[in-house]
Amino acid sequence: MASSVDYHQNLDRYQRQTVFAPIGPEGQARLSRGRVAIIGIGALGTMIANSLARAGVGFIRLIDSDRVETSNLQRQMLFEETDATRHRYKAEAASRHLRGINSSIVIEPIIARADEANIGELIDGVDVVLDGADNFDIRYIANDACRQRGLPWIYGGVLGDSGVTLNVLPDGGPCFRCLLPEPPVPGSYSTPALAGVLNQITAVIGSIEALEAVKLLVGSPDVRRTLLSIDLWSSSFRQIEVSRNPDCPICGGQRTASSQAVAG
Repeated sequence: MASSVDYHQNLDRYQRQTVFAPIGPEGQARLSRGRVAIIGIGALGTMIANSLARAGVGFIRLIDSDRVETSNLQRQMLFEETDATRHRYKAEAASRHLRGINSSIVIEPIIARADEANIGELIDGVDVVLDGADNFDIRYIANDACRQRGLPWIYGGVLGDSGVTLNVLPDGGPCFRCLLPEPPVPGSYSTPALAGVLNQITAVIGSIEALEAVKLLVGSPDVRRTLLSIDLWSSSFRQIEVSRNPDCPICGGQRTASSQAVAG
């Protein structure tokens, strides 16, 4: 049981958040019991993890097999030059920084690449899965596993100045395959290495993913149910209705609208 000192310290830490009516003290208590997994600890993943750690989400699992490189520092906010020069694993480097930000929560780094063989173990025991990946294959694996388990996951992708995000909810709504039934043919779409990525768009999309996770964890009725598409350079924001695809191999249903997603 937390001491009175710990209790008052936590009240002070989250005061600006608990006075926000949609969260409040009860919502903060729910956040402290919340458990999330972030697949991919790069530009989106570090933004998501930083936001949720500061918000007081009680358990955060960081999943990534890559090491920090100098080129990551432009947009991957939890890393420093020493992480790159020492070739630290992203999951471990991010975990170390997050523990310095909030020592009262549990951070679990896992050095692994999500695949069909391990996805069940990677998302076991969490309430929400968040997309910080940079490729379509992992997104389809996460989508299918979460859908089959009735687990919400939040898709996000960025390219250049643009980004998209969609909440995939276990309530009869569309899944990622309803939006894009099959992965695009390799070479048919641009990549961050070719088109670039502004760190500002990763901050915006990552923040929105984190906020939607907070809504889910506190039980808010205001969880967004549209595909959000943002072109940041021109300050364009669009919400696009997407419904279940009757031919979806995962969930089926009726599709009433669609949109192209942006590669991450």
